[in-house]
Amino acid sequence: MKNSKANIEKFIRVDHAGERGAIKIYEGQLLALNTIIKDENLKKIVEEMIIHEKEHCEFFENEIKKRKIKPTKFLPLWDLLGVGLGFGSTILGKKTAMLCTASVEEVIDKHYQNQINQLGSDEKNLKKKIIKFRKDEIHHKNIAYEKGATKKGFYSILDKIIKTGSKVAINISEKI
Repeated sequence: MKNSKANIEKFIRVDHAGERGAIKIYEGQLLALNTIIKDENLKKIVEEMIIHEKEHCEFFENEIKKRKIKPTKFLPLWDLLGVGLGFGSTILGKKTAMLCTASVEEVIDKHYQNQINQLGSDEKNLKKKIIKFRKDEIHHKNIAYEKGATKKGFYSILDKIIKTGSKVAINISEKI
């Protein structure tokens, strides 16, 4: 199966935006953890997760340059919203910070699986990377649940808000 150039460009553009968004969410969480909230254990968890996101983002940054793909025009807005989401979720407490991670990663898990299903043999390296990155994201989600993420009560509303925002950002970034 051969992929269209337009589909590949869409995949790389949106994945680049998403991985950069993940970095910004974690940067927002670290900002809160370094200023207002003192939780060294949570800080260590976030610092470990951001390492994967930087690796993922670097790969897509290189693909954008190599393939001459225009990044989404919304990067500055996604950066601002990502830092805000990370900071805001963290000042609301550890459960909310971890729910933020779990909610975003659940959307990304499905998003990456959809791309993996569509990628053909002409994009073996890209497919291999997305498979690896999806495993990292699932690992982050699992850590988030181990560390207190929950969807009970009020948290179910936050979960829906975060997931809806993530899906909207994906849809916009695929097109613009």
